[in-house]
Amino acid sequence: MDFEKTAADVLFLRPGEGRSYPLGRMSAVFKADHGETGNAYSVSEWWLEPGAAGPGAHSHADNVELFYVIAGVASILAGEDWLEAPAGSFVRIPATVMHDFENRTDERVGLLNVFLPGGFEENMPAIAKWFAENP
Repeated sequence: MDFEKTAADVLFLRPGEGRSYPLGRMSAVFKADHGETGNAYSVSEWWLEPGAAGPGAHSHADNVELFYVIAGVASILAGEDWLEAPAGSFVRIPATVMHDFENRTDERVGLLNVFLPGGFEENMPAIAKWFAENP
């Protein structure tokens, strides 16, 4: 697979393709990165096994995040509220708003994430290393 694309190129990835990062009982697959989008956004899938915690509550000073639930029922923290979001749900998290996600069910959960602007994906190798060293 050729990942040397720019914002002017068509991107086409089949199911499961992309840059994969194992994160314990959670995994991420990045489909489009800042280099491929002119730094406008990044797109990733996040998969959580049954009962899996997410990344932990956090916020981003300058970035908006969009989440679309593609499978299962995700629990998504948005500010002070936990939202129970079944497949087909959409959540927008504005910059500076505390957020997290987790799987409180016995079914696998999938989230499509869009990070605006792009660049977050540059942290993924270090994040994956942390998860590998802290099972």
